[in-house]
Parts: sequence; C-alpha cells; structure tokens
Amino acid sequence: MSGQGYNAPTGDAAGSGSRNFDADPPTVMHYICGDCASRVRLEKGQPIRCGLCGARVLYKERTKRMVQFEAR
Repeated sequence: MSGQGYNAPTGDAAGSGSRNFDADPPTVMHYICGDCASRVRLEKGQPIRCGLCGARVLYKERTKRMVQFEAR
C-alpha cells in the first residue's frame, strides 16, 4: 500500500451525483384500504386499521417519483 489512509466521503458533495435523503422518515404515511379502497392516513404508533370500514388490510401507496432499474 502507498501509506495513504482511507478518506471517508463528506456529506457536502453537492454535484458529485449523490442524492440528499431526509434522515428522519416521515411520521405520516398514506395507505389504501384493501376492502373499501379509501385512502387511509396513519401516524407512527397508530393502530393499523381503516377509519371507515375497520378493515386491517392496508396497502402502501405506489411512489410518485421515477424508479429505474438496470437490467443485465
């Protein structure tokens, strides 16, 4: 080895292709009820249950941002 130590990347790389994600996840999430198909808003720690019909099968909404995968 050349004697140079490892330099950890810094978090202030503005134009180097790194993405900035929030460190804290959102505390409010939106789900779709499996029975009545209504949009359910849940906060952290709240019971997983539809407010309209009482069903406990909730599906996570699809993301609005573009997701792209590279196939080989």
